[in-house]
Amino acid sequence: MSLNIETIKNLAPARRASIAPFIAMDVKREATLKEQAGERIVHMEVGEPCAPPPRLVREAAMAALAGGPIGYTDALGLLSLRQRIARHYAENFGIDVDPQRVAITTGSSGAFIMAFLTLFDAGARVAIPNPGYPAYRNIFAALGVETVDVPVNSENGFAMTAAALAKAHAAQRLDGVLAMSPANPTGAMLSDQQLRDIAVFCETEGVKFISDEIYHGLTFSRPAQTALAFSDQAIVVNSFSKYYCMTGWRIGWLVAPPELIRPIERLQQSLAISAPTLSQIAAEAAFEAKEELEAVKEGYRRNRDILLNGLPELGLGDLAPADGAFYLYADISRFTGDSTQFCHDLLHRAGVAATPGVDFDPKLGHLSLRLSYAGAEADMIEALKRLKGFLAAR
Repeated sequence: MSLNIETIKNLAPARRASIAPFIAMDVKREATLKEQAGERIVHMEVGEPCAPPPRLVREAAMAALAGGPIGYTDALGLLSLRQRIARHYAENFGIDVDPQRVAITTGSSGAFIMAFLTLFDAGARVAIPNPGYPAYRNIFAALGVETVDVPVNSENGFAMTAAALAKAHAAQRLDGVLAMSPANPTGAMLSDQQLRDIAVFCETEGVKFISDEIYHGLTFSRPAQTALAFSDQAIVVNSFSKYYCMTGWRIGWLVAPPELIRPIERLQQSLAISAPTLSQIAAEAAFEAKEELEAVKEGYRRNRDILLNGLPELGLGDLAPADGAFYLYADISRFTGDSTQFCHDLLHRAGVAATPGVDFDPKLGHLSLRLSYAGAEADMIEALKRLKGFLAAR
């Protein structure tokens, strides 16, 4: 049976599928193909710890596998894990969180989808930092939600502020605000006062507030604060992927006001049934692996220092703050006006995979790139060597 033109037209994707690519993942795919062809690639494109999950995580998973069937959990997740997450907020922030306000999701990605679907109808307007995590913009676009860029740059310390939000809100009403601290791609953190001011602005103006806290634990000078310290109306998203080194386990959580939990549960029942049970069991053990995880973080600190010391010598000294997470966001305007081509050449000529700034900032990202330092220390040293040769040859 041959396809006619009319059949092909019927196979055209829906408009909601016509979103921008997540370029970091495209770079990863291309870099993996080169590795499969025998090339040695230094991976700095994706925010993925090179360390394995902690020993206690692996042991909990193996014990669960030896114990019999691994079935569904309740849609909101294992109660014991939800209780352990609530205890995490008491131990680390002195905040009393009812475990019934916690939902376990398929990574932070699943948490964002649940939160966005619960909070916003098509046509809603949500403020996001620019540059910022590209999946925010892409998921919102698929849902028919308009994003309102709030510029974060050297002039404001790469931090979203309540004043900037108030200005945007005055121009045209906002329905929501999404803040991230520590931030991707800049590594910048909000101060406690800045986070408080955003929470107060949102509550005062009746604007829904989502706080992305997936890089909590990965800070280098002071701990990050949670939005729950300042608002019981905030929706907080977190994940076991970054600090806990469990990216491929696809396990995250959100904390929401009580009135939103049943709607979130209904969505979870139909969109995912439940988060992976084996991952939930393993994630509960992750909280007891702090000594091992802190040692991993010290490796990130060393990597960060290597790059902060070495990149300026290569002409890449104009960097965002890098207070937390494991990224450096660099201005490359002295070398190029096309970060996409720059990163393509860097991969194919020098074997270093990096993400162009256009992934995070569609307006000015052609002048920047992001480097992840979540890899091995030897890779950071090799990356500097390869960057030096690459830049010298331009």
